[in-house]
Amino acid sequence: MLPRRRGRHVGVRQVSVLSDLAVGEGAVLVCLNLPESVQNHLMHMGFVPDAHVVVLRRAPAGDPTVYGIDGMEIALRHETAASIQVKPAESAHAQDEPTPLAEAAR
Repeated sequence: MLPRRRGRHVGVRQVSVLSDLAVGEGAVLVCLNLPESVQNHLMHMGFVPDAHVVVLRRAPAGDPTVYGIDGMEIALRHETAASIQVKPAESAHAQDEPTPLAEAAR
């Protein structure tokens, strides 16, 4: 049995998709499972591996969602966000100071 830390198994890599995050939650990008042209477009806007992304707000109907990344606010449709893999921010490294975007989301 794996040791547990704060309710989670140590050594288990938890990967989810960007669209699963709630407003105010942050995560670290793992990879983009999108066509190359879309990947290139998003990467130019800061969606690169190991970048920290925060869910800022959702449209009243739930789509699109506005994400904060690298000091920018970018709206993505659910189908695009569902193709972006992320891991919990605390699994990448201990949370430092809260980012201004994370503070604005609260």
